[in-house]
Amino acid sequence: MVETHKTFCRFCHAYCAIEVDVEDGKPIEVRGDTSDPVYGGYTCIKGRQLPEQYTTPARISKSLKRMPNGEFEEIDTDQAMDEIAEKVKQLIGDHGPRSIATYVGSYGYQNSAALVIPKAWHKSIDSPSYYTSVTIDQPAKRISASRFGTWGGGTHKFTDADVCMMIGNNPVVSQFTPFGGPPPFSPYARLRDEMKKGMQVIVVDPRRTEVANRATMHLQVNPGEDPTFVSGMIRLILDEGLHDQAFCAHHVDGLEELIKRVEPYTPEYVAVRCGIDIDEFIEASRMFANANSGVAVGGTGPDMAPHGVLTEHLILTLNTICGRVNKEGEQVPNPGMLQPARSRHADVHAANPEFGKGPKSRVRGLGEIIGEMPTAALNDEILIDGEGQVKALFCLGGNPMVAFPDQDKTLEAMEKLDLLVCVDLYKSATAKLADYIIAPTISLERDDVTILTDTWYDVPYAHYTKAVLPRNEQSREEWEIYWELSHRMGVPIDLPGGQLDPTTRPTKYDVLKLITAGSRIDIDTMRDKGQGHIYEEVDVRVEAPRDGRDAKLLLLPDGVAEEITEVYNENRWRDGKIIDEDKAFTHLLISRRLKHVFNSSGQQLSNLQKKGTTNPAYMHPDDLEALGVNTGDLIEIQGAYGMLVGVAEAAKDVKPGVISMAHAWGDVPGNWGEVREKGSSTNRLIDDHKTYDPITGQPRMTAIPVNVRHVKEDAA
Repeated sequence: MVETHKTFCRFCHAYCAIEVDVEDGKPIEVRGDTSDPVYGGYTCIKGRQLPEQYTTPARISKSLKRMPNGEFEEIDTDQAMDEIAEKVKQLIGDHGPRSIATYVGSYGYQNSAALVIPKAWHKSIDSPSYYTSVTIDQPAKRISASRFGTWGGGTHKFTDADVCMMIGNNPVVSQFTPFGGPPPFSPYARLRDEMKKGMQVIVVDPRRTEVANRATMHLQVNPGEDPTFVSGMIRLILDEGLHDQAFCAHHVDGLEELIKRVEPYTPEYVAVRCGIDIDEFIEASRMFANANSGVAVGGTGPDMAPHGVLTEHLILTLNTICGRVNKEGEQVPNPGMLQPARSRHADVHAANPEFGKGPKSRVRGLGEIIGEMPTAALNDEILIDGEGQVKALFCLGGNPMVAFPDQDKTLEAMEKLDLLVCVDLYKSATAKLADYIIAPTISLERDDVTILTDTWYDVPYAHYTKAVLPRNEQSREEWEIYWELSHRMGVPIDLPGGQLDPTTRPTKYDVLKLITAGSRIDIDTMRDKGQGHIYEEVDVRVEAPRDGRDAKLLLLPDGVAEEITEVYNENRWRDGKIIDEDKAFTHLLISRRLKHVFNSSGQQLSNLQKKGTTNPAYMHPDDLEALGVNTGDLIEIQGAYGMLVGVAEAAKDVKPGVISMAHAWGDVPGNWGEVREKGSSTNRLIDDHKTYDPITGQPRMTAIPVNVRHVKEDAA
């Protein structure tokens, strides 16, 4: 008999509400839940493959141990955890707690306890060596907001806005715009509906992306010129007096100095440097400024490019000078259902930089950022001998071999570890190097709640799901690894609602109850609903400013003014060539996403493989013709620090002089003969010692200068 269960998808960050048909304990079909008040039946191609994710032979369903001969053999998971715990205790005794590290990758974020529990365990053993994918993706957003200050009433949302500007963001494919762009559920439908109501959409991107095809205006800027573009827009708006002068007079600091710093960014200068039409730039600037409500938002593109933190700061500045905040009496669309209730006031929360505090990295003068160590430094923390060296790494739902900067260095680091434990659905490029691969509990086998997306919705929505499939008893959830260590080592795990009992294995519900203690809506209420729900009774309004609150939003915190001038003085172009490390290059390689996969997840599933088994090197047809290259040919892409081989594909949506490739593909180094089946890692082109942000440590991961040549099949 077929049973239908309501739940939500955890293939990516979108968390689409779905229905799953189950027969004889196995999923047979997935579809969108048309009764859900937010998603309304939407789901994407990735989520519809959950049945194959459950049944594929590629799935790790029993834990594996690497034997002395290098081969993996199955091992009982309890025995594996016994051995792992003993090794961890030995390493702590010999090298101190800092020697034990955790990395949580993108897939780990899909488990609602996989961030909180490991971090709490690290705190208990006094190890700062906690890393996540956010610090090599978009750390600039939180860093810039922390030193800028925040508006107590919150900022404008996408829904019902008059204008939305997306810079290096393609939510139709990535389904990820939690900071003001289209919500990550049915993004195309949301974009279409808002544009029907009159919203104007501006897209700034070197590629005519799927969202750019639907936009009011698309400005096809040169890669890496986002800070130039936004600085010019700020200059024009201030010069023409289009900013919210009353808001700025009361709530911002540094306006006069900002005017001086952006003065050189004239429309003529911006148009030439960005490679765009001057009239379109002026039109877009006025369109954004003259709207009554709206938001500008950045994405992976500018955040992975040089000056990513500055770009996000300038986007905050642009939104602020245009007064894109909720004023007194206005509604806060979604104050968060899984957070403690708090009032919202029309005043400024003073800047409190989330960097320069806490433990220091041993690498490049970097420190802890946004409460964790910078992932870009992890390889060196493993490779550099001495006190504080990382000796063991737990990798939760991540794939460092194709995600970390500098793939050769990553391989060296993974092989140097005394202990590498991967919790992975598949034998990924990183898991192939592990000492233990722990079989993970897949999403349909576990309870979860929408913690990650709690404030991304534009309505007060939340969803608690119970497990819809029987659990594989040999599997472990990511958080359970740390309870297992706690249990064996006698280490407590303190959570907001109390301590996790190390003697008795808790249920996922027990854990979530402790994590969300004091939330606005109790998870018992959510669980009883049995599906996603909008809590209409939650109506939070922006209250009057509090007495004595005189903090202001900082337009020019330390270092920003100087960096604006630094960007202006950069000269990357000489005689039609791009100059990097005193070498001349012809193209700039930019990162992108592909709709049928979620980073390196999904590449293993047959239905998704039909959409493509590699990450093509998309180039303008004119560029391919000039090189004598046809679609399907192999090309060598050479940067200042490394080289990769890619499969060329003609794409008119890519600006001439640009190569567009998805990141998080490929295998361990040396897979050129399998590039058509496994793709190639763009991180082979990245150096993390010369081109990195001094705050986040994030290296240049897009807008990378490269040269291209045609290679023959037998030479690859």
